[in-house]
Amino acid sequence: MAMNWRDYWNSDTPIYVSERHKLLHYRGIASDLAALVAELGPGEPPIVLDHGCGEALAAERVAARCEKLYLCDAAPNVRARIEARLADNLKVTVLAPEEVEAIPDGSLDIVVANSLLQYLSRPEFDALLALWRGKLKDGGALVLADIIPHGTGAATDAAALLRFAASGGFLVSALGGLARTALSDYRKLRGTLGLARYDEGEMLAILTMAGFEAARRPRNIGHNQARMTFVARKSGEPVKAA
Repeated sequence: MAMNWRDYWNSDTPIYVSERHKLLHYRGIASDLAALVAELGPGEPPIVLDHGCGEALAAERVAARCEKLYLCDAAPNVRARIEARLADNLKVTVLAPEEVEAIPDGSLDIVVANSLLQYLSRPEFDALLALWRGKLKDGGALVLADIIPHGTGAATDAAALLRFAASGGFLVSALGGLARTALSDYRKLRGTLGLARYDEGEMLAILTMAGFEAARRPRNIGHNQARMTFVARKSGEPVKAA
């Protein structure tokens, strides 16, 4: 059976060139998310869903700002590692994607989807927008991050990684890691399955149609500033297709 993106992320992947890269990556994301949670929340600690959370190695930083933090990932092995690591953190609940349906409607203050949409088809994305909107409170915030614009390819990602590696002290590992990635399943999957891309205007139109008021943030979450982050507030009713 052909590998898909879920299978890939459920395995040991070469996408992180070293443990230092992986740790700094997740620390940076957690710091950015914690700041956004503080900014976008209602004033008291919010209830937050991080959909497609990955390893979430520094999720404690985000959970400290929350009343409750749901961490959702499609890969069973990833979820098992998160559950083992955060078993004593009573603010955190780990969910499979199908379990998000059980979150009470209108109960979430913030939903985050970071570096997720590139792995979804447009129908999958539309279905998640409807799901997230139903779970958000009126005026709740949806954060879509690491969105890849059209025309952005592997060379742009490699350049961003090398800049991150130079500042983070793992440049030698990054150079070797890029060579390994070129021969890996990730490169093959990226070539066969592709990655979904959206320009700024396209994403804003999609969010408006789905019943959100949206704007692009000046800075993307994480180190790759060739990609985009959007914040959308639940507003009017979705626009029905003609």
